Amino acid sequence: MTSHAGRGVHGQIVETLGSRIAGGEPASGGTLDLRLLSQELDVSLTVIRESLKVLAGKGLVAARQKRGTFVRPRAEWNMLDADVVRWRLAGGQGDALLRDFAELRAIVEPAAVRCAAERRTDADLAALEERLAVMGTAEADAAAADSAFHSALLTASGNEMLARLHQLMEPVLRARDAIVHTPHGSADDPVPSHRAVLDAIRERDPEQASIAMADLLAKAATDFDRAVRSRSTSGAGGAATSTASAGT
Repeated sequence: MTSHAGRGVHGQIVETLGSRIAGGEPASGGTLDLRLLSQELDVSLTVIRESLKVLAGKGLVAARQKRGTFVRPRAEWNMLDADVVRWRLAGGQGDALLRDFAELRAIVEPAAVRCAAERRTDADLAALEERLAVMGTAEADAAAADSAFHSALLTASGNEMLARLHQLMEPVLRARDAIVHTPHGSADDPVPSHRAVLDAIRERDPEQASIAMADLLAKAATDFDRAVRSRSTSGAGGAATSTASAGT
């Protein structure tokens, strides 16, 4: 899930090609002409080949004798890769992504906080308190603070695979928060709903932690829908539109 954004010329070419492919250029099954790409992007064939190796690792492309390098079917892409998530968002696929994200969170996070209530350590509680305190400050980056809190929640589950899921969730969560935490969004104070989850984890109450998380996700959905409606009314644009449960 390592991101290659901003890593010199190689990283720029990975970004360019990854964004194009995620945006449907070329379409699934389409062949990539490496020499033409080298000329167009003004880089060596070596850079093109090395960049395509990165994209192959993400499931976007493959190479075969006599066929060359081609775009693989979307069903074979690594949709859990942070770069693929980001490229899809940038390519205007926000609705589908946020819908899938909402369903993922509804499945994962209530279960994760149940585990956290049973396994949390003092260090986990301290990390959650610290992130909640940042969330409550006026100067906080709301999207970053929310992301950091939810990352700490997954870590507190004591399950290393769940903790790693945040690398997938972060870019989508930030995209969602960028819509909600704006003058158009006018989201309610997020601290009380997050505090309820933390308090249940502190009390080692898995059932209440799960209920509190479900309530938090329901509030997030309301905030998101309000933000989308406000953006539509004001004429503001955005990658994501009004998918009913997208903001959870």
